[in-house]
Amino acid sequence: MSTATDNRARFTHMKDGTAEDWQTIAASFGDFAKSLPDRIMDHLKLLEGDFGGFKVDRMTHCLQTATRAHRDGKDEEYVVCALLHDIGDTLGTYNHADVAAVLLEPFVSEENHWMVKHHAIFQGYYFFEYLGLDPNLRENFKDHPYYKHTLEFVSKYDSPAFDPEAETLPLSYFEPMLRRVMARPRKSLYKKAMAE
Repeated sequence: MSTATDNRARFTHMKDGTAEDWQTIAASFGDFAKSLPDRIMDHLKLLEGDFGGFKVDRMTHCLQTATRAHRDGKDEEYVVCALLHDIGDTLGTYNHADVAAVLLEPFVSEENHWMVKHHAIFQGYYFFEYLGLDPNLRENFKDHPYYKHTLEFVSKYDSPAFDPEAETLPLSYFEPMLRRVMARPRKSLYKKAMAE
């Protein structure tokens, strides 16, 4: 009779791991990796009902941002970035953009990764002065090749997405896009091992 431990590595310290142990771990990793989109969607749903003082909850804001980008003809990768740009609000209270960027980095272009990572600085143009911060902080990046890309995201899709009356497509509409974008990483420390 098989027990649950038959599908586990035998070592208690990594230095003692064998090829067989690592084959077992790699097999488990594959199944776990395939369920990443499910975990991402579950985490995104944590934003439901969290208004944070805004007119719409954080989930609605993410959905509206993605809806606006989609309706404007942006590609799936961009739309998924729009959908997930604030997913870090729950765990990265002080650095939400960094959290979202880390989740997206293996799957998206450098340009879209940079956009998500820096969107909070760019959005600060609209409100930093009210918090005693420099609203022109984004100007530190004016010569960066992705400045205009990020400026467009913030001004056209992110900043106006707080309207309770605006079109807001449901998460189920974006789910297939999310699954396609996250089907296989473009870059990862483990990419070569996963190809074998």
